[in-house]
Amino acid sequence: MEFEKPQKILIYIVRRELRLTDNPILHHISSQLSKTQVQIPYTHLLPIYVFPARQIEICGFLSPDHANLLNLNASNEHNKHNDSGNHIKTSKSPSATESPYPPARSLVGSFPRCGPHRAKFWAESVWDFKTSLESVGSGLVLRVGRIDDILEHVLNSFTQASKKGDMKYQVVGVWITAEEGVAEKTDERNVFRVAGAKGVPVKVWKDEKFLIDDRDLPYVTPKDIPDSYSDFKKAVSHPREAPRKTLPRPDILPPLPTFIPPQPAPFTVPDRLEDWISHLIKPLKDDPILVATSTPPSSANADKLKFHGGEAYALQHLEGLISSGRISPCNYNSSGEIHINLAAWLALGCITARQIHEYLKHFEDGTTSLGRYALGYQQGPNKRTAAVREELLWRDYLRLCTRKYGSKLFRLEGFKGDSTRLWKHADDPEVRKLVVSFMEGNTGDKVVDGVLREMYWTGHIAEKERWIAARYFGRELGIDWRIGAEWFEYCLVDYDVSGNWGGWQYCVGVGIDANIK
Repeated sequence: MEFEKPQKILIYIVRRELRLTDNPILHHISSQLSKTQVQIPYTHLLPIYVFPARQIEICGFLSPDHANLLNLNASNEHNKHNDSGNHIKTSKSPSATESPYPPARSLVGSFPRCGPHRAKFWAESVWDFKTSLESVGSGLVLRVGRIDDILEHVLNSFTQASKKGDMKYQVVGVWITAEEGVAEKTDERNVFRVAGAKGVPVKVWKDEKFLIDDRDLPYVTPKDIPDSYSDFKKAVSHPREAPRKTLPRPDILPPLPTFIPPQPAPFTVPDRLEDWISHLIKPLKDDPILVATSTPPSSANADKLKFHGGEAYALQHLEGLISSGRISPCNYNSSGEIHINLAAWLALGCITARQIHEYLKHFEDGTTSLGRYALGYQQGPNKRTAAVREELLWRDYLRLCTRKYGSKLFRLEGFKGDSTRLWKHADDPEVRKLVVSFMEGNTGDKVVDGVLREMYWTGHIAEKERWIAARYFGRELGIDWRIGAEWFEYCLVDYDVSGNWGGWQYCVGVGIDANIK
C-alpha cells in the first residue's frame, strides 16, 4: 500500500491570547511560511481551545444518554458532596455526578466559578477568534474538559488514525503561551507530562500581554519584584516610550489536518455560537445561585450588557473611545474607566496592553487619522491617556505579584502572611445571612447596594466601585474576604485572576503596600 506524505502537525494550545494581531506564536508561524528558504518542520497547524472544567461549568455539554444514566444516583451523590456545611448555598446541580470532573465551584463560598455574563462574553470571544483563524486559512478546534485530557486524547487519536488509514499523522510539537496563576502553571506542567510521554516536544512561549515587557524590567527573579507599587513605577521611568511594538496580523497560516480528533465522551460539542452560549449558561439557569430580590439597573447602565466578546469588537470599541473623544483631556475622571471599557477584552487576551498604548500614541502624535476631530488630537499625552496607561501598568504589577507569591494569592493571610486578623467565617449562620445580603445588594448601605446590584445585573462595575464593595465586606463586616473575591469572580465579565484577588488583598489590607495608588 502506498501512503501519502505524512501530515506533520503542530498543536497550538490557545488560552488567553484570543487574537490574531500581536500574537507571538501566530506571528512566528506566519513569518516562517513567508520565508521560502526556510524549511519548517510542520505541514499543518492544529489550534485547540479547551473550556477548562476547573474554571467554568461544562455539564451542559454532557451527551443526553450519559446524563440520563447517571441521574439515577444523582441525589445520593449530591448529598455526599454537600455535607460540609460551609457553603453559602447548597447546590441542587447534578453536575458532580454526571461529569467526570468536579463542579466548577469556588473553594470557600462554593459559588460557580463563572456567571452568565462572563460565560456569554467568553464564548463570543473564542468564537470570534475561531472566525478570524478561518479567514487566514486555519481554524480553531473547540473542546471542553481539561487541557491535559484533551491533549492526551488528541495524541492517541492521531496514533490510532495513522494505524488504520492511508494517511500518517505525526505530531511534531505542542506550543502554549505561559500564563500567571497556580492552575495555569499546573496546566503547563501537565502538558509537558502528557506530551513527554509520547515523545512530543513542548515549547512554552513568553506571555507578551504586558504593557512593559517583563524582559525589559530590572528583576532577575520573581522575589526581586517590589511589594510597593510606587517602587515598581520607579523602575519604569518612561511608560509612554517603554512598551515594545505590536506584532502584525498574520496573512496566512498552515491548514488544519485532514483528520480532527473528536470531543471525548461523555461530552458533545455544538457547531454554533448560540449553542455554545446556551450550553454554558444552562447549568446556571437550572440551579440559580440567587433568587433575584433586587431590581435591575437603569436602562443607561444596562447598555453595558451590549458588550460583545472578541478581538474585532475590542478593536472597534477602542477606536470608538478615541474617535468619540473619551480619552480627551476634558474627560479625565482620575482613571478607573478602563475597567468598564476594555478590561473584559484584556482579561481574555482579545487585545493587549501594548495595542491600547499604540492606539493612544497615534492619537497623541497625530500619526493616524483616528480621532482627528477629538480634543487633544496631535497634542501629546494628556491626563486621560496617562490615566489609561496607569491602569495598564497597575495590571502589569498585579500579574507580577502573582508570579512572585503564587498560591498566596488565594490565602486568607494574603501576600503579607498576616495571621493576626480575626475574620468572620460563613459557618456561622448570622455571618451567612450577611453574606447573602451582600450578594443580593441588600446590606442597607445605599452606595454599596447600588454597586452590588449593578455588578450582579450587568457584570460590570468600575474599579473604585469595586474598592467600595470590597472594603465594606472585608473591613466593615470583617468577613473572610475570599468569599467576596469569589462572588466577584462569579459576577464580573472582566474577571482576571491577578486583578481580582490582588485587588481584594489590597482593599482589605493583607496584600501589597496599601499606599500605592
